[in-house]
Amino acid sequence: MAKLKDKVAFLTGAGAGIAKATAKLYAREGAKVVIIELNRETGAVAEREIRDAGGDAIFIETDVTDDASMKRAMEATAARFGGVDILFNCAGGSLQEDVPVHEMDLNIWHHTIQLNLLHPFLSCRYGIPYMMKAGGGVIINLSSHMGLVGSLKPAYAACKGGIVSFTKTLAAQYAPYNIRANAIAPGSVRTERQIKRYENSDWATSEKTSAAARERRALHKNYPFSTGGPEHIAAIGLFLASDDSRMLTGTTIAAEGGRSSYLKVYAADE
Repeated sequence: MAKLKDKVAFLTGAGAGIAKATAKLYAREGAKVVIIELNRETGAVAEREIRDAGGDAIFIETDVTDDASMKRAMEATAARFGGVDILFNCAGGSLQEDVPVHEMDLNIWHHTIQLNLLHPFLSCRYGIPYMMKAGGGVIINLSSHMGLVGSLKPAYAACKGGIVSFTKTLAAQYAPYNIRANAIAPGSVRTERQIKRYENSDWATSEKTSAAARERRALHKNYPFSTGGPEHIAAIGLFLASDDSRMLTGTTIAAEGGRSSYLKVYAADE
C-alpha cells in the first residue's frame, strides 16, 4: 500500500536536487505534490516529469523569501487540493561570499538568512493552520551538517543551526494538534548544483582550487558515508513523512556519514 496515499505535500525548491527527488518519491507513494520553485523552467519540468510518470503534481512559481508570495502559494495549494499534510522545506543554499564575519558583506548575511531561515518560517506560518484544521500533519525542515558543528560559513551555519532549534520548537508547540516536526541534516549531496560547483574540471585542476580538491578527497576517505545522492535524502524524507516515523518529533537526523559525531584525521593524499 502507498505510504502517502492522498496526502498533499508542499515542497520548496522542488525544481531540482533533494526536493525534486523527494517530490518524485512522494508522488510514487500516492501523494499529491506541489512543486514550489522560483525558476519557471525547472519547476515546469519537475511537474511534467511527475505527471508523465503517473503522479499528481502542480508547479507554483514562488519566491520563498517573500511573505506575500508564500501566502499565495499556500492558498493556491489549498484551492487545488483542499489543504496540506506535509511541508518539506528544502529551498536554500550557501554562497561563496559567506566569509568570516569581519569580512562579510551585510547583504550576503541578509540573503542567506532570508533563503535558509525565513523561508521555512513562512512555509510553516501559512501551512500549519491548514494542518491544525485537518487534525494533523508533518513538517520536515532541511538543516545541514554545518548546522551541527562549527563552520567556515558563518551565515549558512547560523541558519542551519537555527533550523534545528526551530524544528524542536515547532514540535513542542504543535504536538497537541497532532503535528510532528523533524529535520534532516545532510552531508555532501550530489545535486546538480554541487556537481557543477565541486566536480568540474576547473575545480580539480586549477592552482586556486587544488588544495580544496585535496581536502575533499581526504574528507571522503575519513567519512566514506558522508556523500550521497538526492535519492538517499529523499528516502529519509519519505520515512519522516509517513507513519513509519510516528514516534519521532523534534529530532534532527544527521545524514552526513558521522561528520558531526567523530573526528578522524588523515593526510589529504595519504
